[in-house]
Amino acid sequence: MSGGSPRSAPAANASVLLRTGRAAYARHDWAEAFTHLSAADAHGSLSCGDLECLAISAFLVGRDNASTDFWTRAHHEYLNARDVPRAVRCAFWIILDLLTRGEAARANGWLARAQRLLDDEQIDCPGRGLILVLQARLRLRSGDVREANDFAGQAAELASRFDDSELAVFSRLARAQVEMRTGDRATAVTLFDEVMVATTVGDVSPIAIGVVYCAVIEGCALLFDVARAREWTRMLTEWCDSQPDMVPFRGQCLVHRAEVMRLSGDWHGALKEAMRACRWLTHGPDAPHPAAGQDDAPPFRYPAGAAYYQLAELHRVRGELTKADEAYGQASRLGHTPEPGLALLRLAEGQVAAAATAMRRMLEQRQNPLLRAHVLAAATEVLLAAGDRTAAREAATALAGMAEEDDVPYLRALGGQALGSVLLAESDLHAALAALRASWTSWQELQAPYEAARIRVLLGLCCRGLGDEDAARLEFDAAGLVFERLRAAPDLARLEALALPARRARAGLTRRERQVMGLIAAGRTNRAIAEELAISERTVDRHVSNILTKLGLPSRTAATAYAYEHGLL
Repeated sequence: MSGGSPRSAPAANASVLLRTGRAAYARHDWAEAFTHLSAADAHGSLSCGDLECLAISAFLVGRDNASTDFWTRAHHEYLNARDVPRAVRCAFWIILDLLTRGEAARANGWLARAQRLLDDEQIDCPGRGLILVLQARLRLRSGDVREANDFAGQAAELASRFDDSELAVFSRLARAQVEMRTGDRATAVTLFDEVMVATTVGDVSPIAIGVVYCAVIEGCALLFDVARAREWTRMLTEWCDSQPDMVPFRGQCLVHRAEVMRLSGDWHGALKEAMRACRWLTHGPDAPHPAAGQDDAPPFRYPAGAAYYQLAELHRVRGELTKADEAYGQASRLGHTPEPGLALLRLAEGQVAAAATAMRRMLEQRQNPLLRAHVLAAATEVLLAAGDRTAAREAATALAGMAEEDDVPYLRALGGQALGSVLLAESDLHAALAALRASWTSWQELQAPYEAARIRVLLGLCCRGLGDEDAARLEFDAAGLVFERLRAAPDLARLEALALPARRARAGLTRRERQVMGLIAAGRTNRAIAEELAISERTVDRHVSNILTKLGLPSRTAATAYAYEHGLL
């Protein structure tokens, strides 16, 4: 009798831990579910279903490697029970996570294993459809859209036949991504909406919900559908906030929020969210550095570069150029291209030649449509500053062509801004006014105050060129109010430079000072200017000081902008 009680205690404890863990899982308390299910597992082997719950909980608290181990155990337990369909489903989650983490070799190994199991048993099941979804994803990555479409279609047929909610969600997502690649924007958007609704009404894993949210928001961005991206980002935020222990997806959520808030003019909030995203995605949610003994750090690495890029963009438009340079560098180290933002930073620093070189390189490369649009817009701005109007017009024309092909407000706004800038530089002022007013209307429709204010500066320059100084002042004043609210220091400096009439500037500068100003605008250092003009560096320092004093400008960057705006070069 006395010996029976100690032997039964572990079983009793395991039973309580298991019940507590299951209850926590049911209410989406992932940290508690992971703690109690792990403890129950230490007392003895869990059932296959409980192992799946433990794997999901581990993943959602950022324990990637532990999650893979639990999925692997569940996979083998299902095979021992001769339940191949469930074993394949476990393999699907392992493969999806490995692909997301960039571990292609391991992912391909698991994919081949799952395919062999299905072929050996010669069975159709939802798991086969999930494997087809993964194959469609890999075909899209390699550019084989036709075969990706075939795999997505087969997966959709299996989802319908077996009435499997999770497979239906993933197959629709794959079809939407295919339609997006083929250029059928309307169908892609409809499928994205269907996918999002399906996640709220079907029996879908929380991992699937998070994956779908992020994929749909990314798809909306690639389709330039700002309104939908805003809406789904808000819903993703609410979903993440309802599960505070969840680590994956929260970082991506913060990146999307930062981007939406930056466009909407909430730069203070966007900066906070971008900094939080950088911390979450590189070090986890609770520590400034990876926690000692943590088995998975960082928890979800692939969007970290995007987080730092958003941070860099915010620092750049706020005039915090050193911080911006550091953040672009970190984004690049994490695998995210730092362009076109880095080129615009170099332009803000007065390094016009370096910025133009970077943009010409980017123009020669292939990019996805979203990045290409931003590259063309930045190239137009940089190349105009470099005096290469021909190349700037080519970039603006290409962007305008994208806007005509896919008539959405975001592309119309970018295209009109680029084309209007070129027409302004070419002194075709009436045509520039028409293009810029259309762009301003689109930015207003998108509720993007900073971009709209930048258009008003260009409109003011058009009015000035037409001799209407009163209208120009009104445009500059309206833009200045926005820049002041946002604390957009470089744009405010540019406005201050524009406040001084060009004739007064020409009269105030000597011929040598205009030479120095031209070399400053070309990105030359004082030492390089001294060598080119065969004068001492101290003399150059004096000329630069005189230029800034005469024009009432705060910096070399402002002098560069002033020189181009007033035709002083």
